[in-house]
Amino acid sequence: MTNLAIAANGLRKSYGDKVVLDGVDLAVPEGTVFSLLGPNGAGKTTAVKILSTLISPDRGCGEIRVGGHDLAADAQAVRAAIGVTGQFSAVDGLITGEENMLLMADLHHLSKREGHRRAAELLERFDLTDAAKKPASTYSGGMKRRLDLAMTLVGNPRIIFLDEPTTGLDPRSRHNMWQIIRELVCDGVTVFLTTQYLQEADELADRIAVLNDGKIAAEGTAEELKRLIPGGHVKLRFEDPAAYGRAAAALRETVRDEQALTLQIPSDGTQRELRAILDRLDSAGIEADTLTVHTPDLDDVFFALTGGAGVPHQAKEALR
Repeated sequence: MTNLAIAANGLRKSYGDKVVLDGVDLAVPEGTVFSLLGPNGAGKTTAVKILSTLISPDRGCGEIRVGGHDLAADAQAVRAAIGVTGQFSAVDGLITGEENMLLMADLHHLSKREGHRRAAELLERFDLTDAAKKPASTYSGGMKRRLDLAMTLVGNPRIIFLDEPTTGLDPRSRHNMWQIIRELVCDGVTVFLTTQYLQEADELADRIAVLNDGKIAAEGTAEELKRLIPGGHVKLRFEDPAAYGRAAAALRETVRDEQALTLQIPSDGTQRELRAILDRLDSAGIEADTLTVHTPDLDDVFFALTGGAGVPHQAKEALR
């Protein structure tokens, strides 16, 4: 049986008449990346704040366990097991990177010797040694986020909540952060990730849940979620209008664009379907100038699940 790092049943939170979380169930296996997606205001940060003991859930929730500890009965043990990197950096720009690290070591009650050892180890791991003596205010955005995460790791947490950790980073810094997250998971750390970047979830997450209107709209692997969405197709483009016309006659169920000389054929993107299309073209002696295959991606999933259209009810129920 897989051990769960996080298990929450019926997670609820309201602010007055505004229901933010409405009976959310979460199960996150140890040593995995779990990504919670959703539009702004969907409740992602609220879920992180509850699971990291920063705010309390509403009464009537089911049991919530983090790191094997009951959130209600032993919040202090939960805090000792987790680290949190929020949307906004906790870095103090008035002191150096090293001093930020040593401050965190003091907060974790490490000895002076152990604190210096841990700080030096993490600064090296996050490629910040050369900048360690410089004020953090001089760091780039990517360096500040790396320092922020390094500070989170001072206490050696086994569960880390990353709330939109790469917001505002350039593509290179974002990819560097992804590599750091992968390395943490290889070391057995569990990562609970919220993000606005769907590619980030696709790249990193073992399982993804899409939160909408306070409920989990669907949950599964990236590939399982993509299979929920219709709209995969093969697009053929022709330079020769005559070849375009013959292809349109040979292929059924096509969406035609007479001006662009393109044909779009519904397809699930499998090798079998692609071969069938090419065989029909070959039999008619037709050759397209370009061929592209589009399969639904997480953007399609996100818009369908949070926009209220495009996903069969039975398919969503199968992944709940």
